[in-house]
Amino acid sequence: MSALVLVCDDEELIRWSLCEHLTIEGFETISANNGQECLDMVQRHAPALVFLDLKMPVMDGLTALRTLRESDRDLPVIVITAHGGVESAIEATRLGASGYIEKPFDLRTATLAARKAVEEHRLWREVQYLRSRVSSGYGEIVGASPSMLRMFETLRRIEGVDAPTVLIQGESGTGKDLVAQAIHSRGPRRGGPFMEIDCTALPEQLMESELFGHERGAFTDARATKRGLFELASGGVLFLDEVGELPLTMQAKLLRALENRRFRRVGGIADIPMNVALVAATNRNLRDAVKAGQFREDLFFRLHVVPVEVPPLRERREDIPVLVSHFIDRFNKSFNRNVTGVQSKAMELLQSWRWPGNVRELRNVIERAVILLGGDTIQLDDLPAELRFASPADRHDSPFILPEEGIDLEALEQSLLKQALARTDGNQSAAARLLGISRYALRYRMDKLEEAHRTRR
Repeated sequence: MSALVLVCDDEELIRWSLCEHLTIEGFETISANNGQECLDMVQRHAPALVFLDLKMPVMDGLTALRTLRESDRDLPVIVITAHGGVESAIEATRLGASGYIEKPFDLRTATLAARKAVEEHRLWREVQYLRSRVSSGYGEIVGASPSMLRMFETLRRIEGVDAPTVLIQGESGTGKDLVAQAIHSRGPRRGGPFMEIDCTALPEQLMESELFGHERGAFTDARATKRGLFELASGGVLFLDEVGELPLTMQAKLLRALENRRFRRVGGIADIPMNVALVAATNRNLRDAVKAGQFREDLFFRLHVVPVEVPPLRERREDIPVLVSHFIDRFNKSFNRNVTGVQSKAMELLQSWRWPGNVRELRNVIERAVILLGGDTIQLDDLPAELRFASPADRHDSPFILPEEGIDLEALEQSLLKQALARTDGNQSAAARLLGISRYALRYRMDKLEEAHRTRR
């Protein structure tokens, strides 16, 4: 159904011409000739947008706008002002008007303003909906896609489990560290310490000392006894990031500690009880690493007690609007900015990009835009050139290449539809977004394939 627009102006010719033009452009229209009638029409018909003249009898536009904002703070309103009435129009924007057009106005300009206001309001409502779904979210993790909700459910199930061994798997930049922190903050060990170490940051000799500690004189520079992270994290959570990069000899020592729940400092002879919940993370496929002889199979199974998969951003594009809103709010506070949203075309580009750096890359893009922005809305030109000027093939990780032998297009289309619906648990709107088409186009293709199937039978 097309958007319903209410045109309120006391000049009949303006009402008629604007309504006629908007109808031709695909909108539905109704009209009112004063502020009071406008309020009544809004109450009865709930339009998606109001064009509101400021100078009218019975009730003027500013009074009507104030009353509207008391009952409906979100309805987009574009005010119409006579030549020289810009000051009143500015006052209207302070009251919450989406914008203004000045008489005499070009009908095409009015149509563009209507499309922009309706689309931005649609995106705003989508963000609010997604926010409502994640308002009870999980720590600092933002997302409402089916894959993220499944991950949240796994995390909720281990909240009451003391000292679980969890393996977080996902590409770089997906937020594996946030998952580890959430496990700590929501679990029974939240009162204890949270210690983390990057397994790629230290050479093997120092890694053993860092994890298990060392006794005085254990090696040349060991001038004093040092407690390792397994001791320092006692009663809490130890997070081993990029555990897939540990050398094989270090993997054996880690496995022994996990199996026995005891360890020794380097150069020590006394066993020390291990009292930590171990959370490990990797961006590698550890099953492939096991087959290649680069990771111990027994350690993999020991870590793989509770597996948690963090999906890449390209597989949950429906989360991008709420992530963008989340980052805008964060950076507004950090940099004392007042960015209010994202232009619809800019949001479309953000949702079409392949995001090889995942959520980290998206965060950096929004941070840059907020810092450098001259206005209050992120526009297409505020996004990096590599996004704006990328070819369609570059915007996706795996552009389809037609094989030499050709394809069965109908079978391919049917397969893609089934995959999209399966991945989104039958949610047609989400499936349509995965395929880059509208929900109506998805329904058309589903009906077409069903008709072809019936015909063949």
